Amino acid sequence: MSGSVRNASNVPSLPVHLRCEARVNPAGLDECRPLLSWEMQSARRTQRQTAFRILVSTSPALLDKDSGDLWDSGRFSSDETLGIEYAGGALRSHQRCYWKVRLWDQDGEASNWSAIAEWSMGLLESDAWKDSSWIGFDSPRISTDAPGDQVFPAVHLRNDFAAVKPVKRAVLYATAFGWYDAHLNGRRVNETFFDPGWTDYAKRVYYRAFDVTGLLQPGKNVWGAVLADGWFCGYIGYEAKRDHYGATPRFRAQLHIEYADGSEEDVVTGPQWKAAAGPVLAADILKGESYDARLEMPGWDTATFDDRRWSPVDVGAGLSPLIQAHPGPAVLAVQELKAQAITEPKPGVYVLDFGQNFAGVPRLKVRGEPAQRITLRHAERLNPDGTIYTLNLRSATATDRYICRGGGVETWIPRFTHHGFQYLEVTGLKQKPGPNDVVGIVLSSDTPAAGEFDCDDPMLNQLCSNIRWTQRANFIEIPTDCPQRDERLGWTGDAQIYVRTASLNADVQAFFDKWLADLDDAQREDGQFPMVAPLRVAANDGGPAWADAGVICPWTIYEVYGDRRQLARHYPAMCRFIEFCRDRCSPELKPPEKYHCFGDWLSIGAETPHDVIFMAYFAYSTRLAARAAEALGKAGDAAKWNALFDRIKAAFNRDFVGPDGRIKGDTQTGCVLAIAFDLLDPVKAKLAADHLVENINARNGHLSTGFIGTKDLMLALAKSGRNDVALRLIHNDTFPSWGFSIKHGATSIWERWDGWTPEKGFQSPSMNSFSHYSFGAVYQWMVENLGGIRSGGPAYRHVIIAPTLDERLQRVRVGYRSVRGQIESSWERAANEVKLRVVIPANATATVVLPADSLESVTESGGALSKAPGVLDTRMDGNLVRVEIGSGDYRFAWKLI
Repeated sequence: MSGSVRNASNVPSLPVHLRCEARVNPAGLDECRPLLSWEMQSARRTQRQTAFRILVSTSPALLDKDSGDLWDSGRFSSDETLGIEYAGGALRSHQRCYWKVRLWDQDGEASNWSAIAEWSMGLLESDAWKDSSWIGFDSPRISTDAPGDQVFPAVHLRNDFAAVKPVKRAVLYATAFGWYDAHLNGRRVNETFFDPGWTDYAKRVYYRAFDVTGLLQPGKNVWGAVLADGWFCGYIGYEAKRDHYGATPRFRAQLHIEYADGSEEDVVTGPQWKAAAGPVLAADILKGESYDARLEMPGWDTATFDDRRWSPVDVGAGLSPLIQAHPGPAVLAVQELKAQAITEPKPGVYVLDFGQNFAGVPRLKVRGEPAQRITLRHAERLNPDGTIYTLNLRSATATDRYICRGGGVETWIPRFTHHGFQYLEVTGLKQKPGPNDVVGIVLSSDTPAAGEFDCDDPMLNQLCSNIRWTQRANFIEIPTDCPQRDERLGWTGDAQIYVRTASLNADVQAFFDKWLADLDDAQREDGQFPMVAPLRVAANDGGPAWADAGVICPWTIYEVYGDRRQLARHYPAMCRFIEFCRDRCSPELKPPEKYHCFGDWLSIGAETPHDVIFMAYFAYSTRLAARAAEALGKAGDAAKWNALFDRIKAAFNRDFVGPDGRIKGDTQTGCVLAIAFDLLDPVKAKLAADHLVENINARNGHLSTGFIGTKDLMLALAKSGRNDVALRLIHNDTFPSWGFSIKHGATSIWERWDGWTPEKGFQSPSMNSFSHYSFGAVYQWMVENLGGIRSGGPAYRHVIIAPTLDERLQRVRVGYRSVRGQIESSWERAANEVKLRVVIPANATATVVLPADSLESVTESGGALSKAPGVLDTRMDGNLVRVEIGSGDYRFAWKLI
């Protein structure tokens, strides 16, 4: 091994933030060649990795001795820090793997070793689940809710086993058709919600792994589960239907025990288990949860409990899907909110305002009397009289009920439902609640925050807050449309519109890895992608902009995170979709006579022709398929798709573009799609941009775009050199605009521009969500223009920093934790001087574009630009200074032109 290892105090480089399969220390993997990644951290400028060495071991002690009994990669010459495939010995079920990495910098000097990270393997053998059974309890399935709704109780399952020898390690693998809470010796095992997640249960179901070593005890042990309907047989969507996958929930689990003497044992679910009803009288996603604390069975999951009155379980499920390790993040309680105001609009009716629209559940703390009934109803908005507005929930009653046990303080959190709400109505209390008596528990999939935005305009800061809260509320297992009404489906159009912004707010790599499997599962045999995934309630024909998610989303995730393996997995489905679109067009590449199309959903008085949308998205997806082929080294496919794109572009211009550059329909969205998707030659693109600005000006400086057009509106203006118009739009606070909703109290992104107006009040309750992220896609423009942070290639290996200096702002700071490390762009100005701080992570380079009139007018850290360490090249480009830099922390300053 070459290269010296320096003392820690002198080491400028270090591998940090180790990830395996896009997650930190994941448990229960079934990927036998997992991908390993890290970030290079360095205090030096222009630092890059030239080699690495990975050690993987079954023992941390061996790693401490710099030995890897599973894999020692040796010193491997490479500057790559992403997606390094494990190439060691064969991995086996249950195996716990520890790993660390060392890197060599550009001077050939070695870093210290990273901190030790780990992963564990799940159940790898094809027959791994053969000894366990699907179990449930069907006999107590009696509807206990309001007439017309069939909402069933959750059931309790339990069994005992003996740990006859000292235990070294124990891992619980659990899955379900429905939702489960697993228990062991008086403790709930999973702090996560809604396990094992939502899939097409006929094709695949996921399991999660939990290390329960510390919960086992010598001798008799008891394990069990509380099982509810969940997505498997609860209400889903807007058709007031349930039992989409089956009529009764089922639980399946294996407890793998490794004894200190080296022997192993598997304890499994089967007919020997017992079942009973319990305090959860009703549990449903949309309807809510009802809990009777008088029916609690203290100690039901402990060895001292008497279960002789319990019944035998029902065995068998009727489905035989693949059982796989869950590839994505779990749903967690991520924050608590206290009421900012508590009112009493009617006697005994208390309304709590949490000050933020979010998705989650309440936590109730009460000292009640036996049989006292407390009802909690959830809403996003208030009626003029201060009562909660629930009409927009449609058939989702979103009501939780608690019946007190009596005799002391009782605390309850619903486990088998969730709601979208800012306001909570509480009835049945004997006195007004305090802020600690009812607390909001925020739920979301565990997608670590990646984005930061701050400026001196409170409205823009609130907009970014609204975007992030709406993403958090709708990223619960899948990317949903809304968390409050009778829908909560994985709408494909919404997902593709928002996926790029999602990645700028949070690390969503594993989250979308999971959902893209749902999307591929839902693809039709002929290649068409659906409206929603998992596919239930809505149709399997997504139509333009919705179906295209099957191409846009996997390509975007590749662009952001650089995972070629995932792109390769989805590439065949992408190709089938392009071929489907081509085959249903005429030989002249005209759209078919009949096809489904949602259009530019919820636009404002501007109907974009459907054939324009059809052909624009067909062209865009085809171009992305060509890029995917190039990234995967499929030159023949790339040439084929590029040639098809050229044909579609020619057809688009032939049929929809006038000599003056006017797009058929003459809408903002038509211009936006043509510009954003590169469907015009430079002359026509300039004319189309002029028409776009003309249209905006004709509306007194306002947009008219819906879901499709809004996503790319600001980006198309920026691309056309008209950020002056984009800045006017972003600062608007009159209808329709982002600022309009904020001026009227929005703490999240509304589904529609006119969700509420002073003149008309609430829009039709048939479709009026106040937590819907599609219009929040504008955050991409904010990052890439106000902050100026753009990716110059896959996974931010090269970064472009080109901030737009907004005359209405004195300062802007944008931070983004990319897959390679932290990127920052923050500028401020005083008088006519601008100061810009730029942070580029190690192992990356950047081009900084400054609106300065000469190279000499720009300084870096107070000195001449030409002498600044880390500056690789400088040049003038018209009225712009372009500075090529390596990684590091830079401070530029210049006088405004």
